[in-house]
Formats: sequence, C-alpha cells, structure tokens
Amino acid sequence: MIDARAEHIGSLLRPQGLLDARAAGASGPALKAAEDAAIREVVALQESAGLPVVNDGEFRRESFQSELTAAVDGFEGVSIDAWLWGEWHSEELGDKSVARPEAIAVVHPMEQRRSLAAEEFAFLRAVTDRIGKVTLPSPSLFANLWDKDRSADAYSTFDDFMGAVVGILQREVKELARLGCEYIQLDAPHYPLLVDPTWRAFYEARGWSAESWLEYGIALDNEVIDAAPEVTFGFHLCRGNQDSRWLVSGGYESIAGPVFENVHAHRLLLEYDDDRSGSFEALSLVPEDKVVVLGLVTTKHARLEDPDDLRRRIGEAARIVGDDRLAISPQCGFATSIVGNDLTIEDERKKLELVTAVASDVWS
Repeated sequence: MIDARAEHIGSLLRPQGLLDARAAGASGPALKAAEDAAIREVVALQESAGLPVVNDGEFRRESFQSELTAAVDGFEGVSIDAWLWGEWHSEELGDKSVARPEAIAVVHPMEQRRSLAAEEFAFLRAVTDRIGKVTLPSPSLFANLWDKDRSADAYSTFDDFMGAVVGILQREVKELARLGCEYIQLDAPHYPLLVDPTWRAFYEARGWSAESWLEYGIALDNEVIDAAPEVTFGFHLCRGNQDSRWLVSGGYESIAGPVFENVHAHRLLLEYDDDRSGSFEALSLVPEDKVVVLGLVTTKHARLEDPDDLRRRIGEAARIVGDDRLAISPQCGFATSIVGNDLTIEDERKKLELVTAVASDVWS
C-alpha cells in the first residue's frame, strides 16, 4: 500500500495557454498537444516541490467529475454548470449563487465511447517515475442525473441507474489497475453536505434520510473500491471547492462513524484548513487500518500557512490517531474545475513545497 506522508488532492491550476486553447475551441490533436505540454510542466512542478505522489492536474477534464458524461453518451443538458451549481460562500470574495440546470438528466441508456481516466494515466506513467495518482468521482455525485420523469425510459429505477454508474467505474478501476496504477482516489462523495441542514433537506426531499443515504452511498463506493483489491484507495471528503468558495461548514462528527468505519478506502483525505472544518475529535472514530491525510493547507487563498502552526496541529491530531497513521496535504484541489481558485501557479507551488517541507520535518 502507498505510504506517502505528503500529497495533494488532485486538481491543479491550468496554465493560461491551456485555458486559451479551450476558450478558442481547440479540439482533437490541437487540444491534446496543449494538454500534453501543460501536463509535462505540471508534473515537473510537482516533482520539484518534492511530492512523492503526482498526477496530471486533471488538465484533460472540464471538472474533476465531468469525465463520466464526457466519455459516456446518454445524458442531456450537461454543461459546466452541472458541476458548479449551489450556494457558494466566501467571507473574502463574497457569496455566489449558481442555479441548478433544469434540463440535466440521463435520458438514454449509457453507452461508453472511451475511458474516463485510463488514457490520462497512460500518459502520466510515461512522464514520471513517481507514484501516479488518479482521481475518480464517487458514484453518489451522479445521483441527481436521474430524474423520475425524464429518465425512466433509460433506467426504470434510480437503483438501476446507479448500478450502471458503478459498473462503469468498476471497469475503469480494473483497467487502471491493469495498466499499473497503484493509487486511486474516490473524490467528493456528498456525505459532508449532510452536516448542513439545507443540503440534508435536499436529499430528504428525494426520499432519503441522511442515514439511509450514507449507507447506500458507501455501499456503492465499496463496490468500486473492491473491484481492484491490489490498489491503494484514497477517499476525499470535501465541503465544496469552487472559485475559492465553499458549500458547507461543520465538523465530521455526524457522519464520521458510518464513513470512517465502513468505507473500504485505505487513506482518508480530510479537510481541516480553518475553523469551519471543526475539531479533530472525529478522528477518534478512524479504524486502525486507515491513514488520515490532514488537509491543513488551504487552497482557497494565497496566504502561506505558518509551518510551526502546521506542525502543532499535526501533533494535536497525533494524540488522537498516532503520528504513524497521519500525513499532510492541501485541504482540496486548486482548480476543481477549469474555473480555478483565486491563486497563481506560483502560489500553488509554494503551498505544495510547504506541504512537503512540513512532512519532511515531522516524519523524517
């Protein structure tokens, strides 16, 4: 299993050249050439920062979760707003509201045209000798793509649709393992949204109690994870990350028992970058066979954290978990979608260097 003390969540800021190519409508070989060049650069950035685990920055994706609908036919109304909607908050930048697209739904049986991430990994493998990590979205992220009125001809029940989503992700996991991928991260299951009353009501209005939704979602996650038992799986619990804003606040205590104890992942990547994240108390529920990756360094702004403060906070968590089962990372990605957060690539580099420097100090 992967034993890295420093890593990052996955998404990194797209360079301007790549953003310009997308904005100009580049496609096919032209877009791939721009992506290839940008990925080579971002891999070199990660290596120079000292990271033992690297990825491709998710540069080939519109959003970290968009590859299912990009690679699979059968959906209608899926635009970038499908991944951005919600009430986003920031004390520094102000709140921002993005309406949920009403047209979004699966309307035909899904037909897969290409891999979600296997081609991404094949290129990454060719440009680095470090551990390559690939992020896949949690099945639960696609639950709102099934509509009881518009999707019934494609999938008569919600369970049928979610089972088909799981099947696609299982095949992707198996192919990544066949290609030699040692580390896969399932990202952003909606469980942390359940700590917020408004989002809890959103799910309950669809007939799911918080408890039943957790049980159902974790079972789906485990089906994906169990498809490749030889692979290390990370599991990132996100409170929302878009345009330097967040969706919900609150500690993990109300969901920690079911999630920490029952998900089959080996590494829990948890957000702990500010007061809205709550205390480390929930870590007492982490089983002894799991590593906790503390997301102590924020990706929401450029201000650099104090290394002494980071070491102190690791020490606090170690009194609950033990430092042999801890690691450090930023709290989330730097660019969950092409929108990106309010930092520069140089700010990003400094944050990643800070993560590896603190990890070296603590665990050397």
